[in-house]
Amino acid sequence: MSACVPTRATDPSDSNPTRRVHPPHSPPPTPPRRFRIAGADVSASIAVFLIALPLSLGIALATGAPLQAGLVAAAVGGIVAGRLGGSPLQVSGPAAGLTVVTADLIHRYGWRTTCAITVLAGVVQLGLGCLRVARTALAVSPAIVHGMLAGIGVTIAVAQLHIVLGGTPQSSVLDNLRGLPAQLARLQPAAVSVSVLTLALLLLWPRVPGRAGRLLRRIPAALVAVAGATAAASFAGLTLPKVDLPSWSSHALAGLPEGPVLGLAAAVLTTTLVCSVQSLLGAVAVDKLVAGRPDLISGAPGSGRGARVGRSDLNRELLGQGAANIVSGTLGGLPVAGVAVRSSANVQAGAVSRNSTVLHGVLVVIAALLMVPVLEFIPLASLAALVMAVGIQMVSLHHIRTVTRHREVPVYAVTTLGVVLLGVLEGVTLGVAVAVGVALHRLTRTRITHHEREGVHHVHVRGQLTFLAVPRLSRALHLIPHGAHAVVELDGSFMDHAAYESLQDWQKTHTAQGGSVELTGRRPGTRIAEPSDSAHCRCRPWTPWRNHQCERPYTPSAAGHPGASGEPGAAQGPSAGRESSGHELARGISAFQRNTAPIVRGELARLAREGQQPDQLFLTCADSRLVTSMITSSGPGDLFVVRNVGNLVPLPGEESGDDSVAAAIEYAVDVLKMRSITVCGHSGCGAMQALLTSEPGGTRTPLQRWLRHGLPSLERMADDTRPWARLAGRAPADAVEQLCLTNVVQQLEHLSTHESVARALREGELELHGMYFHVGEAQAYLLTGADGDGLFNHVEAAADLPA
Repeated sequence: MSACVPTRATDPSDSNPTRRVHPPHSPPPTPPRRFRIAGADVSASIAVFLIALPLSLGIALATGAPLQAGLVAAAVGGIVAGRLGGSPLQVSGPAAGLTVVTADLIHRYGWRTTCAITVLAGVVQLGLGCLRVARTALAVSPAIVHGMLAGIGVTIAVAQLHIVLGGTPQSSVLDNLRGLPAQLARLQPAAVSVSVLTLALLLLWPRVPGRAGRLLRRIPAALVAVAGATAAASFAGLTLPKVDLPSWSSHALAGLPEGPVLGLAAAVLTTTLVCSVQSLLGAVAVDKLVAGRPDLISGAPGSGRGARVGRSDLNRELLGQGAANIVSGTLGGLPVAGVAVRSSANVQAGAVSRNSTVLHGVLVVIAALLMVPVLEFIPLASLAALVMAVGIQMVSLHHIRTVTRHREVPVYAVTTLGVVLLGVLEGVTLGVAVAVGVALHRLTRTRITHHEREGVHHVHVRGQLTFLAVPRLSRALHLIPHGAHAVVELDGSFMDHAAYESLQDWQKTHTAQGGSVELTGRRPGTRIAEPSDSAHCRCRPWTPWRNHQCERPYTPSAAGHPGASGEPGAAQGPSAGRESSGHELARGISAFQRNTAPIVRGELARLAREGQQPDQLFLTCADSRLVTSMITSSGPGDLFVVRNVGNLVPLPGEESGDDSVAAAIEYAVDVLKMRSITVCGHSGCGAMQALLTSEPGGTRTPLQRWLRHGLPSLERMADDTRPWARLAGRAPADAVEQLCLTNVVQQLEHLSTHESVARALREGELELHGMYFHVGEAQAYLLTGADGDGLFNHVEAAADLPA
């Protein structure tokens, strides 16, 4: 429980007791240094540098560019894009996703013209950033992006396989595939052995077990693979082609572009497209990684300089990438883009600011100038094996499962094949065309069925209801005889004006002929009211009863009360309001059966078969404003909830204990084997108000006897020698809020004294968490575990995009 018990803390309003007011006529104090690199940034930059060095050389080898070009791009990406970009923790450099594009440009136009194309692509990126159109790139279908990366990955893997076997790759995928049989016939054992050793180290290094494995895994697998293969080749005396870094004095810089104008324009457009989309999607993915680190999103103590890392500014990121490409192309470097592997390593290594990215670029510069003799020992086969593994990883099974689930396999497959067979720009164009076709097909494909069950005619509309489906809808509706009861179920999210008018006209006619019509949707809140309804349905999930307007107002006669009438005064008396309020429960159940039950029935049936396996015990107050499943976005079977007045956890023992709460804790830990328990308090808690205003002595009511379990929280808050729990960013609003926060910390201490909880904590099988929910702000706070400081950090919304 040490993670949940705060140390000594002062009131947030007096967080610096030694601060003195500056006298008005004295000279101002010396300002602190503006530039300071946190230790976390230094260690993270070293980790990223060790990954970037071999990958940069390998990507340069795969493109056919001078090997120094990879180091130039890595250095410029770190320093320029890292300093100017809008994603502080994204690492930029030569990316595997640009390998095919760059290799094709070098083959067509030569190296100096390719550098000029990189410069022009950077200029276009600057223009797009100034126009603030960065968000537009995110409108590209994920299936197209994943297909593009998969196609590039296949192209890279097939080309590098020739170098792994000891040969030389051709310019196209088909040529490389046709040449594989001949290459296998004349493979070189030395190159194959070095490549196999590289791949084995790359695969096995992250899987080293035990405590030693956790320490060894801090060294990047890419560095270990290349270094191990290089050392083995040197000790074995193998004769292999190795890295050749010419003198920097002979390094080729950008020249004037030479070639057909349309071809150069297409090349600039392709480079801009791939660089921009990959960088912007990478920035969104980094935001998701940052959201998983509370020290970064809240600026809490322990986050280096305490600065809060905000969400990425995508337009600024595009400007930074454009500037980096201009500088990289001018200096003879590869095109630059945000790189997922290095960015995720930067976040996971503990980086807290953009200084980590910049420092990694500085380290690349130092290595390029001082480590040339060491780098020239690296066999090219080892670098080729490393890049081939990266290319294989770009064909992600997770992405394939995602596009399959969303029925976008044709878009993914066409984009992948187009990139492999035709090129990146052509493949992406084909993917966009197929994506548009699939969207139009879905918009126009509507299934309308009619069947009769127990005298009720059901018309089910699956898909979007547009004017193209009106003739089929009319045919199905006219199959319903006059005077019959009809249910029209709309299973879609769109209905245009023509379909709406047709449906409403038929409904009015059918109702006038003595029939009845119920229009429903499968999603909550999509029920369409009949013309006689006083208002359309405006119910949404978690709508309070008093805001439900999808039912006619309740009258006693509707419930079958004898003697009730619609005349004035018929429903007068003290019981009238009580009867109406009681009917809200029945109406709520009816709404559940109609709207929610069809959606959750399958999941509840599974839980009924398999039994409950909740993720955690959630102990909170009985307050009606706390809807646990709403504030935790959980569903059936996720939470094992215990509620009582004041979210109290009585200490164990016959005199002071409470068998109800203790039994729930024991059942959760020992029977259900939960690994997490959360104690959740909330603002405006009536139990805490009662504790503050309670007087000793007097009649001991059941409520007062129960609240005695909260007296330790009151004593803890009154004890000046003990720390106060506090909120991030502001002081508690009043004594009640302070007691609510203190009570969460105190109840966590009580929780750890229960035998089952204490045993699970000792064995490392259980985690305890504190939570505070501010009702008026709809804001959740989690008790931080860092250094036991008792700080409740607010939980922000984060973008849910795949990394």
